[in-house]
Amino acid sequence: MAFPSINEQMDVIKRGTVDVLPEDELVKKLERSIKENKPLVIKQGFDPTAPDIHLGHTVGIRKLRQFQELGHQVVVIIGDYTAMVGDPSDKKSTRPRLSHEQVMAHAQTYQDQFFKILDKEKTRVRFNGDWFKKMTFEEIMSMAASFTVARMLERDDFARRYAAQLPISIHEFFYPLMQGYDSVEIKADVELGATEQKFNLVIGRHIQKEYGMEPQIILTMPVLEGLDGKQRMSKSLGNYIGIDEPANEMYGKTMSIPDELIYRYFELVTDVSAGELAEIKAQLEDGHTNPRDLKARLARTLVRMYHNAEAAQSAEEAFRNLFVKKDIPDDMPVFPLKEDMRIVDVMTAAGMAESKGAARRLIQGGGVSLDGEKINDPFYNITPGDPRVLKVGKRKFVRITPALS
Repeated sequence: MAFPSINEQMDVIKRGTVDVLPEDELVKKLERSIKENKPLVIKQGFDPTAPDIHLGHTVGIRKLRQFQELGHQVVVIIGDYTAMVGDPSDKKSTRPRLSHEQVMAHAQTYQDQFFKILDKEKTRVRFNGDWFKKMTFEEIMSMAASFTVARMLERDDFARRYAAQLPISIHEFFYPLMQGYDSVEIKADVELGATEQKFNLVIGRHIQKEYGMEPQIILTMPVLEGLDGKQRMSKSLGNYIGIDEPANEMYGKTMSIPDELIYRYFELVTDVSAGELAEIKAQLEDGHTNPRDLKARLARTLVRMYHNAEAAQSAEEAFRNLFVKKDIPDDMPVFPLKEDMRIVDVMTAAGMAESKGAARRLIQGGGVSLDGEKINDPFYNITPGDPRVLKVGKRKFVRITPALS
């Protein structure tokens, strides 16, 4: 195939990325790729520690798709063995270990959802258990000997835990080694990861050198903030938008993001063009455009991408009927509901009442409604399901969404 020019490829590769390290080595790899008419091997690993893929995951997956469109070979590593170890990146304690059965159940869901974005015909999916389960103890020791404890303790999260005398399990040291060895096994030219993965990606370069290979290029992608605008998108925090969610839910959640994240979401998780991005940025800065209108455009775009245009239009109409006509704000806090809870408990946990007694008095006074319907029973039970809007008084709103149990 005819690859685009180096400049064209670099423009696409660098859009929305944080680091390209080392950039000059990537240029050389691209030059060789064009000269030899041979695609680069682009890798990203995913540990299926929880079911379903959310928009935060798609930041990297969409970059993989861009590499496919440039003509390169994408290899997705499903970490059935690394997931059992648990990535220590950005963790303050040892992660609980999962069974292989749990991991593989999650992995099936991941595979079903990858191809909402990636071209299935141009994607190789590999499980790292395919090679790790065959390794002899001698091979494992050889891999472990390629890196020192001192270098491991240079990692911020390990260093903080060590200084605070918090436990660090020996098996956690194996995680970055295993991720690096994945790159050896598939002969990766480029590896993608979130910024918090940078240490692991650097180790991948080191291990490839130890095995006599040309080291991979590191591409780090931003961590996407969740619906609260503060913490990274996470199912366990309930601040996520899943790509397999119903259209109405996806639309409504998107409308709840803070205004300051509008451009970031357009840039990192949608398919809008560079020209459209520039237009959106100008509208956000001109002071004449209502951010709500741009959020509606974002919500329509996302629903169209993961459902279809008809679903996007239907979701927008449903949102307007519920929120706009009833004068409900779209930028409200989110309360993730993991299990059935009485409404008084939700009100106190969400900070909408000082106590259960105060919550009961608000209900008895007719000041509490759920999706526009007044609630008179303080023992009313709310169950996880579709997002619902709880209103207390005239100005307090919270969106109740199902959370990861």
